[in-house]
Amino acid sequence: MGETKKPKSKRSFWIELPILVLVAILVAVVVRTFLIQTFYIPSESMENTLLINDRVLVNKVVYDMREPRRGEVVVFKPPANWNAGPNKDDYIKRVVGIGGDRVVCCDSQGRITVNGKPLTETYLFPGDKPSETEFDVTVPKGRLFMMGDHRSASADSRVHQEFNSGTIGLTDVVGRAFVIFWPLNRAGTLSPPDTFSGIPAPHAG
Repeated sequence: MGETKKPKSKRSFWIELPILVLVAILVAVVVRTFLIQTFYIPSESMENTLLINDRVLVNKVVYDMREPRRGEVVVFKPPANWNAGPNKDDYIKRVVGIGGDRVVCCDSQGRITVNGKPLTETYLFPGDKPSETEFDVTVPKGRLFMMGDHRSASADSRVHQEFNSGTIGLTDVVGRAFVIFWPLNRAGTLSPPDTFSGIPAPHAG
């Protein structure tokens, strides 16, 4: 007859439990620090894409492998000239222009254009115009032109054009917001709108 296995002692369980808890905490810290971060929406600047009190997941490593793309929703550290104080929270806006792009407001139909292509911005807050402020910006290399979806309530690149044409540096980017996870009835992905596809490459020079 085979040997009967002895049940695991309760003492062994209580010795292992703190180790398991510690490992779980370390994994959570590593994930939050280097891979994925949660972000709380504090303002109305991205309505109705993102509402106040929404929670999103931010991929912090994707831009280590590639640069941000037009239409993506990005969390970034605002440049010093954007801040009301030294401890200002991170911002969340949409990438409208990348390095080399010419972003203009507006064409004869009131649309923002990127390298001559007009954007059909169905994601804008109801009743908002693409912009009340006119601008003609060529985005410097290594920088991004950012805009909120609630244009009448967003202090974005349009408001800070006296500094680097209102753009932010790639080094200021925290990561890409890719999903709403709370509240559950608003859960969903944050994909670049179709209007950002097919934008021609910026002119050289």
